[in-house]
Amino acid sequence: MTERKPKDELAKLTFEEAIGQLKEIVGKIEQGEIPLQDSLEQYEKGMALIKHCRGILQKAEKRIEKISKEGPSEPENQDDDEPLLRG
Repeated sequence: MTERKPKDELAKLTFEEAIGQLKEIVGKIEQGEIPLQDSLEQYEKGMALIKHCRGILQKAEKRIEKISKEGPSEPENQDDDEPLLRG
């Protein structure tokens, strides 16, 4: 059975880290030198990373829309457990 990355571990990844992992996965699959089962596992992991990235982008879009409508303001405490950007 495959070892899956726990959801909370995936949620800790920044957008840039997730994109980096996606690039690695694409490179492995494109080489075509890994077994089919490994390719499928990498594909599954890649799809989870894409979903994570889309979520981050959607949060960013909502934040931009809010800022555009309200204009510049002081930073607020966000209700999200996870900050949008990490340093």
